[in-house]
Amino acid sequence: MPQFAALVGISLLAVVAGLSFVMQQAVNADLRASLHSAAWAGFVSYLGGTICMLVLALVLRDQVPQASAMARSHWWAWSGGLFGAIYIGISIVLVPRIGTAAFVALLVAGQMLSSLIFDHYGLFGVPRHPVDLVRLSGAFLLVIGVVLVRY
Repeated sequence: MPQFAALVGISLLAVVAGLSFVMQQAVNADLRASLHSAAWAGFVSYLGGTICMLVLALVLRDQVPQASAMARSHWWAWSGGLFGAIYIGISIVLVPRIGTAAFVALLVAGQMLSSLIFDHYGLFGVPRHPVDLVRLSGAFLLVIGVVLVRY
């Protein structure tokens, strides 16, 4: 029973993350409309996130990483902010045009298809999980779901 409770707790956290994700799309789109700028709306979004993560690090009393540890990181490990900015910028522009549900559906389809590629080839240090017919079928059904939500 403790494993079931842990699974429920983890699942609820994932649901909260999903809710936060959709809320972020909506509030960023509204901020873009108010500021008349996708770039400034994205900046404000990242600034808010940066402040929250700083507070979390301070509350958890995480040590500031050593320069030597940072130097050992792969060069591409530092590009997360770039990809986050691409994602935030695109979402700020598209959500008002196509709606939150369609954007999230298309985003999930893109995530699923790219994650299958990352898993299959073990890109960027991700453990390899070969693509098989079952996984491809699931991705295909997801794309069908996107079509149903979008059109």
